[in-house]
Amino acid sequence: MSGGTITRYLITGGAGFIGSHLTDALLARGDAVIALDNLSTGRLSNLERAGGHPRFRFVHGSVLDELIVDELVHQCDVVVHLAAAVGVKLVVEQPLRSLTTNIRGSEIVIEAAHRYRRKLLITSSSEIYGKNSAGPLPETAHRILGSPSVVRWAYSTAKAVDEILANAYHRERGLPTIVVRLFNTVGPRQSPAYGMVIPRLVRQALRMRPDRIVVGEVRQALRDEPLTVYGDGRQTRCFAHVADVVDALLRLLDEPAAIGETFNVGSAEEISILDLARRIIGFCGSASAVRLVPYDEAYGPGFEDMLRRVPDTAKLRELTGWAPRYTLDDVLAHSIEQARSPRREPDLAGSHA
Repeated sequence: MSGGTITRYLITGGAGFIGSHLTDALLARGDAVIALDNLSTGRLSNLERAGGHPRFRFVHGSVLDELIVDELVHQCDVVVHLAAAVGVKLVVEQPLRSLTTNIRGSEIVIEAAHRYRRKLLITSSSEIYGKNSAGPLPETAHRILGSPSVVRWAYSTAKAVDEILANAYHRERGLPTIVVRLFNTVGPRQSPAYGMVIPRLVRQALRMRPDRIVVGEVRQALRDEPLTVYGDGRQTRCFAHVADVVDALLRLLDEPAAIGETFNVGSAEEISILDLARRIIGFCGSASAVRLVPYDEAYGPGFEDMLRRVPDTAKLRELTGWAPRYTLDDVLAHSIEQARSPRREPDLAGSHA
């Protein structure tokens, strides 16, 4: 909001993990938000904080419904397109649904934004880079993909189509677009259901036992089972806190010079998945071991992964001044706190390093 004027935002996937946090941040600064979500992976509980806000409205619907999208885009000033099939597990198990949502859904949203001349921020993925394990990866890095028959690379291609559409509408038709490539994002409200590694490992390290529940108090007990790490565990990733990612999105939405550009958003604090599992065990005080699970067993035959995925965020930093505030230890502490007390979100104020 600037100069007393309320900006109206449409967030597709607004009941999702990142979408709900962005909703809260926009409302907190005085903007109005309509959240569109079909609740296939999003949850209404993510919007509890926003639910009673006078400048917030939730619409249960799909980005594949052209009439709903048209109506909502018409009612808003800015569109943030977050709705997508997310998580390696979902993409591998339901490839057709993933392709339809990610390509056709984006096409419908982009067409509506063009129809009403709305600024559009479209979220892409670090999957764009495919098997390119060089790093840190700038936005101009080459894409290295395997066969189209491998589902993971079909997903990467779908996200590339989204980017190409957004860029073509900007260059040929003047649509004000911003493309953001999100790397691994973690924090409160993230579900372990779709293969997200930190929530999954944290919940393997913790579990509820009926014999440890007393009146007015729920105590957490440690699992005896091992934490499962796919492959040999040497693959490295970087994990950004959702609060830092939302901060980056807000800065880009407010920056006129971001229009027509593509930006990486993510942390550069790199860790192997094996070391990540060991760190989670240490944080939880668990005695659990780590069990390595072959990719074929976890995802089926033919699954391919990349050894390293690290973003170069210099472009974002130089334009907006953005830098992550939260460390990986902060991310893990908040994820464990959320798993232990799912009804109470961590207090983010003052907790970062």
